[in-house]
Amino acid sequence: MEQSTKELLGVRIKELRKLRGLTQDHLSQKVNIDSKHLSRLEVGRNFPSLDTLERLANVLQVDLCSFFEFAHKARSTRELKRIINELLKDADDHKLKLVVKILKAVLR
Repeated sequence: MEQSTKELLGVRIKELRKLRGLTQDHLSQKVNIDSKHLSRLEVGRNFPSLDTLERLANVLQVDLCSFFEFAHKARSTRELKRIINELLKDADDHKLKLVVKILKAVLR
């Protein structure tokens, strides 16, 4: 069954939150929303307002468009590799080292 845009957005918010090492409680405090509301956003029950999305983007240090990059919906290995290369293109040394550590942990 294909996920709805609401569900995909929720998954993406959760992915970005976890990448930053934040709990739902911590992120909800920083964004000034109820932790239950954040939970409902992450499971795709609710859409966030634009204001909430902007605050999430600021706290998670991403552009708004990052919330709508659903790489997990890519149809092929080639497309996934293209997405990874595009993401790495502008990464500084610190971020590249972090990505290598993450990949090593995931691929072991």
